[in-house]
Amino acid sequence: MNERSGTFDGVHRRNLSKLLTLVHLEGPLSRARLTAMTGLNRSTVAALAAELADLGLAVERAPDPTNRVGRPSPVVAPSPDVVAIAVNPELDAVTIAAVGLDGRIRARERVEVDHVVTPEETAELIGSAIERWRPGPLRRARLVGVGLAVPGLVRASDGLVRLAPHLEWRDAPLRTLVEDATGLPVSVGNDAGLGAIAEHLFGAGRGVDDLVYLNGGASGIGGGLVVAGRPVGGAGGYAGEFGQNRPGIDDPDDRRAPGGVLEDEVSRSRLLDAVGLTHADEPTLAAAIEEAVGEASDRAATVGAELARQRRILGTALANAVNVLNPSLVILGGFLATLAERDPEALREAVAAQAMPAAAEGLDLRVAALGEDRLMIGAAEAAFAELLADPIAGEPAR
Repeated sequence: MNERSGTFDGVHRRNLSKLLTLVHLEGPLSRARLTAMTGLNRSTVAALAAELADLGLAVERAPDPTNRVGRPSPVVAPSPDVVAIAVNPELDAVTIAAVGLDGRIRARERVEVDHVVTPEETAELIGSAIERWRPGPLRRARLVGVGLAVPGLVRASDGLVRLAPHLEWRDAPLRTLVEDATGLPVSVGNDAGLGAIAEHLFGAGRGVDDLVYLNGGASGIGGGLVVAGRPVGGAGGYAGEFGQNRPGIDDPDDRRAPGGVLEDEVSRSRLLDAVGLTHADEPTLAAAIEEAVGEASDRAATVGAELARQRRILGTALANAVNVLNPSLVILGGFLATLAERDPEALREAVAAQAMPAAAEGLDLRVAALGEDRLMIGAAEAAFAELLADPIAGEPAR
């Protein structure tokens, strides 16, 4: 595509990409709206929409009823049958989902594990899930690839997992293993970095050009950055490891892990211990915390104290991020969202009290709008990237 970018073919490909990306990001749009958004003429938009439909990447349907004068414009939507497989391997489970180009999750499975899964086991689980789903939710699907959101350092150049400490993976060729198990193209990225992209495109950070996203999961805390509207990965793809920073802790009584990093202190496992669970998905943990703090018991006091302790330390970490990056928005996902939602005002006050006033002017703090779907949607975006960039580069894999 690059060699021909100045030719008619190159322009045509870019216009196809522009239309497909718009309906993917915005949802169904009328041809008239696409004409206004792209600056292309009506006949060009009609021809491009028809070509995307012929490629099986979009569908055209009759317009919704309207009282406006004149012929209503047909609506173009991304095909729900174009699907990516999204995967998030974690310390306590491997979550696998089938995500349509229209953003809908067609199937999801959380495979809980009682041991640390290997890269090879992860690849086998993905292959098995696809085979189980083919007669059902994937019966009509055109699979374009697999996206993996990994809690660790992923080399941007080739998807090599350099280090996923909680999973005990080091220099794992995950992309090759999954390609061999599925026969599909594979993209691998850091879980929090992909979560940041998902929230920026579709969630709490939609329309925000400068944001910090922190994700809290079973394998610790990771982060993602969007600066001037673009994801920031760093020189090797390793940016955003907020969980590995040494936290500032004012009160010595708040420290639980001498010499530990942020994710040792602000920890999902400590919350699980406080409510008396060994493992749980995000909604279950949030519900257990809600139940515990509503009791008139010693357990309620213990859980409340742990929430407050973690919130104080998180507030310091966020203030440091605000001082360095000056974002307009901070988004919290996973168990960090649960921490924030229990007392959002206390967290905002903790951040404001420790950040430089100018850097924190206009700062907003939100929880992830996509909830437990954020990593699945982010991983799917990685798998859709090549298709969106060039819809006619090749037939989607099946």
